[in-house]
Amino acid sequence: MTRIDIEDMRRLLKLYFIMGSVNCRQSPEDTLTAAAAGGITLFQFREKGPAALKGAALLRLGQQLRQICRAYNIPFIVNDDLELAAALDADGIHVGQDDLPARLIREQLGEHKIIGVSAHNLTEARQAIADGADYLGVGPVYPTSSKNDAQAVRGTTVIEELRRSGLSIPVVGIGGITLENAPPVIRAGADGLSIISAIAGAEDIHETTRRFAQLVTAPSS
Repeated sequence: MTRIDIEDMRRLLKLYFIMGSVNCRQSPEDTLTAAAAGGITLFQFREKGPAALKGAALLRLGQQLRQICRAYNIPFIVNDDLELAAALDADGIHVGQDDLPARLIREQLGEHKIIGVSAHNLTEARQAIADGADYLGVGPVYPTSSKNDAQAVRGTTVIEELRRSGLSIPVVGIGGITLENAPPVIRAGADGLSIISAIAGAEDIHETTRRFAQLVTAPSS
């Protein structure tokens, strides 16, 4: 199998939901099911934090969430953990700047898996592209409480800089994105939105996701 087509990757990034058990008001399974029904296009299993599951419980939850993604035909990505990604036969993995470079992950997972890399500036973006990343997660755009190790807030300036520099790699904006502050992220040149709290913590997950889906598919003004 070959690597994912760049236009297919742009489409998958439209509404990228990231979640683990620590982010949810409801059960992780119910949360993902409601988000999937509401229109997410990609899912990342990110189980981080002091109360995060480990061992057999982590694997079990991953298997359940993977099954939900399969039922809705949504690619399933694992955050950071190469061993877990392999155990779950994930569709791909997302890594940060302190993790293995994409080129080494590609050697282990194969050409057909999706590899995403977090980038906070043009230098990191160019290196990720050289290493073979399929997409970049750029942020944090706005202040976020979902990541204890989040970098300084950058607004949309990095996304704009990447586009001005001529980089055509698919890009998703991440960090503190809500229904109210999402439009500037798309206007800056992001192919989609990556959401944690605004969906996982919503009172009505399905309706909130549906509104995000409408926002990212609306014609640009």
